[in-house]
Amino acid sequence: MGGRCTLASTLAEKDERLPVYEYEGMYVAGKWSPTSGPRIEVRSPASGVVLGRVSEASTADVGVAVDSARAALDHGPWRNWSPAERAAAISALADAIESRTEVFADLISAEVGSPRKWTPFGQLATALGVYRSCAAIAPDYEFEAKRPSLIGGEVLVRRVPVGVVAAIVPWNAPLFTAALKMAPALAAGCAIVLKPSPEAPLGLSMLSECIEEAGIPAGVVNIVSGGIATGEALVEHPGVDKVSFTGSTGAGKRIGAACARDIRRVTLELGGKSAAIVLDDVVVDAKLIKGLVTGVMANNGQICAAQTRILLPRSRYDEILEPFAAAVAAMRVGDPTERETEVGPVINKAARDRIEAAVSGAIEAGARVVAGGTRPDGLDGGAYVNPTVLADVDNDMAIARDELFGPVAVVIAYDGDDEAVAVANDSEYGLAGAVWSADPVRAADVATRMQTGSVSVNSPAPLDFGSPFGGFKKSGIGREGGPEGIATYLESQSIIL
Repeated sequence: MGGRCTLASTLAEKDERLPVYEYEGMYVAGKWSPTSGPRIEVRSPASGVVLGRVSEASTADVGVAVDSARAALDHGPWRNWSPAERAAAISALADAIESRTEVFADLISAEVGSPRKWTPFGQLATALGVYRSCAAIAPDYEFEAKRPSLIGGEVLVRRVPVGVVAAIVPWNAPLFTAALKMAPALAAGCAIVLKPSPEAPLGLSMLSECIEEAGIPAGVVNIVSGGIATGEALVEHPGVDKVSFTGSTGAGKRIGAACARDIRRVTLELGGKSAAIVLDDVVVDAKLIKGLVTGVMANNGQICAAQTRILLPRSRYDEILEPFAAAVAAMRVGDPTERETEVGPVINKAARDRIEAAVSGAIEAGARVVAGGTRPDGLDGGAYVNPTVLADVDNDMAIARDELFGPVAVVIAYDGDDEAVAVANDSEYGLAGAVWSADPVRAADVATRMQTGSVSVNSPAPLDFGSPFGGFKKSGIGREGGPEGIATYLESQSIIL
């Protein structure tokens, strides 16, 4: 039976403002087909009400989806389309998503907890930027090139699709993280099996409508829902040529090990504990404070590239800390579907409890609470955490080393640029970062010394749609975005003429 949407009034537990989305089965070969697994109930992190249900794909179901992708790859027209034709389909997919902006924004705000005022940009415009950037790059991408042979004659170097791609995405930004995988894989001519997180599968189930509207041939994109068992079945399936995963470093280690056993290609975009270095010449104004707040608190702090370590010069520590803490304390916490809300819930109560325990541990270790630190009043039904700022943090504290994935900033003092860089680099992660300064040249010089995949200057933006994004160290392997992102879905073949 196909995916369908029913009204919330059919449930005892409901939010009258929202429909309940029912997607039965898996999206395979261009249609919704039955699965043998149980139903997964998706609940709002803000209220606990039921938002929808999807079907869990078993190991056998995953096999059907992989076979569908393989058939579309080997016998369908997709890989033989010209780069310009594939780019046009990617653009059409972006248009189909954009035409549903309000519906997607409402749904993802409800299932993830993203503030509704932020979702059109943070969840939708970012995904559209990835698709459209990739569509602009693809027509002129060098899929074939001749070069002189060192032994005489010529060599034709072809860049061909890697094959069937398993794309496994997290719950925090489902459309965006799916776009980072789907756009370059489609541009390369690959076929895809997409697995959403069980915490947020509804928006990506709805994506099936956009895939059909864009005219992407049946079987090129398949969607299976499920938890760890479904993901493991997909990663270990012999018909999968490449795995692209975004999620925790712990899960990434297991996926990387599984791919290594079978010599399977893999891209891993993992955790982060990114630093924002504020240099001692900075102008303390609204742009700086807003940028620091956005860098750590966007999407309720649930962004892998969140700049959660704020490094302040000791000579100006209080001057910068006080307005930053005041801005965080003034943020409006509440129902994410309300347009005035700035901070919604974290994904579930287990995450809330883990964040609270980490904050308590930091206080015991000597950190000082200057904003938040408690649960918000009147929101006991949801997984809410007040946006929090901890001052006087040492970089050796657990709160400064572990990825928290919540609305908590730690503030660390430093003396001199060299120490700031050393503290920023003293982490097992290296995903993103920022440098703030009145002198952009000085800031760029400091940025080049940071051991991290991307660094923004005088901005909290962690990536550029047309440029590579990914991490150093335990933040991952490989890059997404730009021409480099397409390259990870291609194999090189040399034909010696």
